[in-house]
Amino acid sequence: MRLQSGHEALVARVLTREGKTGFGFSFRLDAAEARHMAEWHAGARTERPPVEPVLGHPWEKAFLEKKTIPWDYEPGFASLAWVAE
Repeated sequence: MRLQSGHEALVARVLTREGKTGFGFSFRLDAAEARHMAEWHAGARTERPPVEPVLGHPWEKAFLEKKTIPWDYEPGFASLAWVAE
């Protein structure tokens, strides 16, 4: 997705068999990085994935500080169309 800054982010969503949803992102456009974060967020991965800061974006800062990611910071996130199950 295109960020407010003009940069791009790869955003991933994971749905577990138990119905939990997790989200992840990568500013390096690395699908594995975004997927691992989403799996961890959904509780399907026990180890918190390593993330190196790239842009100093609020999502990165929150993740690195172990805080809730402010997904609503990016208006484009709410308009993402996810494939139905």
